[in-house]
Amino acid sequence: MPIKRIIAGLNEFHDNYFITHRELFENLSQGQNPEVLFITCSDSRIDPFLITQSQPGDLFVIRNVGNIIPPYGSPNSAEAAGIEYAIQALNIDDIVICGHSHCGAMRGLLQIGSLAQQMPLVYDWLRHYAEPTRRLVMDNYKDYPPDKLLKIAIEQNVLTQIENLETHPIIRSRLHSGQLTLHAWIYEIESGEVFAYDAEAGQFKILENRPFPVPNPLIGVYSE
Repeated sequence: MPIKRIIAGLNEFHDNYFITHRELFENLSQGQNPEVLFITCSDSRIDPFLITQSQPGDLFVIRNVGNIIPPYGSPNSAEAAGIEYAIQALNIDDIVICGHSHCGAMRGLLQIGSLAQQMPLVYDWLRHYAEPTRRLVMDNYKDYPPDKLLKIAIEQNVLTQIENLETHPIIRSRLHSGQLTLHAWIYEIESGEVFAYDAEAGQFKILENRPFPVPNPLIGVYSE
């Protein structure tokens, strides 16, 4: 049974990894000091710590269906609470929104009518918070083949969530003061590669030796 394998893994962790990294976990028990807020999908094929080769304590992670961040003021938003805590309490310097290839949430978004009966809660989540992505894609790219349409939806969804992040007052304030940087990424499951949005090029480019931070659109607007 899968749960037995999970329990065996817990025992393996405690008897081997934990023992050899005891000092790390003793330090972590005193508090956390992550520098990156990593927002990604609940999809089981994505492990933020694995793909970034990070250690426990390095990332503050928010996960949900479709790596969606509701705009500020949305009711009962656990995502907003997580963002506020990450910025205010942990002084996070960088926020990554990471979508991924073959995203089931985005595939469902493109066929949202069929979700209403089978998965009404998923339907409500996507209808409320992913409609801007769906409308943009269907209005501008509806004649593209399905695989290309899905890729576009995945990319546009990540960019929409960057815009939603910027509606949160604490994000807006930290961006204005230069204390925070936003990053838009796509993880490609089949290749293991990560693509980052390059605003100058207007496209996602493979992420190798340098980041592509999303520029703050309000920098330079105010002058004395």
